Amino acid sequence: MKMKKVIPFAMSALLIGSAAASPAALANGGEAIVTSDAQKNEAQVQPIFIKIAGTIEDVEVRDNATYYTTKEGENTNIFAVNKDTLVFDNTGKEVKLQKGDKVTAYTYANKPMILIYPPQYSPEVIIVETEAMGSVAVGTFDKNLLSEELSLKLNVSEETKVSSLSGKDVTIADLPEQNLLVFYAITTMSIPAQTPPTKVIILDNEEQESAEVTPAKEVPEAEVDPAEAAVQKIIASDFHEVDGIKMVPLRLIAEELGYKVESTGYGAIVSKGALSYTITRGQKAYGFNKSLRQFDVAPALLEATKTYVPVTFVEDLLNTK
Repeated sequence: MKMKKVIPFAMSALLIGSAAASPAALANGGEAIVTSDAQKNEAQVQPIFIKIAGTIEDVEVRDNATYYTTKEGENTNIFAVNKDTLVFDNTGKEVKLQKGDKVTAYTYANKPMILIYPPQYSPEVIIVETEAMGSVAVGTFDKNLLSEELSLKLNVSEETKVSSLSGKDVTIADLPEQNLLVFYAITTMSIPAQTPPTKVIILDNEEQESAEVTPAKEVPEAEVDPAEAAVQKIIASDFHEVDGIKMVPLRLIAEELGYKVESTGYGAIVSKGALSYTITRGQKAYGFNKSLRQFDVAPALLEATKTYVPVTFVEDLLNTK
């Protein structure tokens, strides 16, 4: 008998410059499934897709895409959606994304992406989660329509609607050994679970084929900003959590990004050129030039001589550096 255990890929809210990399190491909610046999050693099945969940909080239309900012706990992600992105609800109905929607995005684990904060993904599939009965699976299925990674076997019938992302005409015979988007309502209690899917879409987009033959390491090293790479390391190693908000050291990060930091005894003035931030420990409000802005959590002296601020403030410094 086979058993499974799930190993989560935790997402660190890191901040680095414009460089391409696989999203598997950054995705919040991505899962790999490990199978084991009584007579075999455990072997990890690497995920082809990772998934990122969240609630849409902001929508911005620019260029040839719409950017949806989502929040899940303290994690913020941005989904870049264009005309090729598949958007359905969990029953398989095509829908339009709206602010307030609870969504799950699926993207290839090895797909190159730009590493910025918040992380930005260009998912192949976005599912709007509703209260209606219906489940979704995205993964690779073998010649028997079994996905070891998902521990799910498809029992496809003539009633199953079959199509492809590329728009090519396909039939049930084209489904084996493909990456599939599967909609289903019920499963058996067996291992692996079996289901008669209502709809199956072959994810045969040409963009992914191109990505697979163009590894992230081919991106010129010159595109990586050394200062932002250093900030990434600081955020990963020097932080505290206050009321669920990640707090990072103000002086270390600001000076790494080229800002001058002057202590006021109760906070600091962070400046560069015509830009100036006035930050006071214990107060959520802070000054930016002649305007006032607000922190989610007030800056605090969390270690001796070190003032910590919410990690979202680093985005401000980056956008104006």
